Amino acid sequence: MNKNVFRNFSYGVYVVSTLDNNRPTGCIANSIMQITSSPATVAVSMNHDNYTNSCIEASGKFAISILSEDSDPGLIGNFGFQSGKDINKFDTVSYETIGDLPVITDACGYITCKVIDKMETSTHTVFLGEVVEGDILKNEPAMTYAYYHKVVKGKSPKNAPTYIAEEETKTESAAKWVCGICGYVYDGDTPFEELPDTYTCPICKQPKSVFKQQ
Repeated sequence: MNKNVFRNFSYGVYVVSTLDNNRPTGCIANSIMQITSSPATVAVSMNHDNYTNSCIEASGKFAISILSEDSDPGLIGNFGFQSGKDINKFDTVSYETIGDLPVITDACGYITCKVIDKMETSTHTVFLGEVVEGDILKNEPAMTYAYYHKVVKGKSPKNAPTYIAEEETKTESAAKWVCGICGYVYDGDTPFEELPDTYTCPICKQPKSVFKQQ
């Protein structure tokens, strides 16, 4: 089976947030869809290994921040390539609290939800959330999953429903410098070797030393 066919589905890029007791936490998600219009209901697919999964289960609520094409790519590295069990992801980003849920301010919109049901698969939980609140924050186009791959040049976190294992081994015909953490491919005008040692990955903010030539 050619798993790349799944990339022809339409996906966005979102920060799904919730509470770990009173501490905000969250992760990147792309498999989100509206189920009904009245009452408005959405479905969110969350990997069992994501710490956010158990926090949504415990709190019974979550928020979705819709990233735009102009949102800082570092948000994807912050929320997609490290665990909320180990760090406080919201310590380094701007957010506001809507109905006691954290919402990213560098987003084009948000919704907040209360969990009304869920479905378990072998690897993911699909939470159904009834929408409580929502608003547009910026009149900017929402970032699509295709835009993230083709323009931002990022890769999927391993816990993403759309992750394809071949991403780890597939190389381009020409040599590229690739971030060993998030898979970002450097294609700037300056030769990678000539970049300053202070250079960091624009996605996951890791140092130049984690890049490998492929």
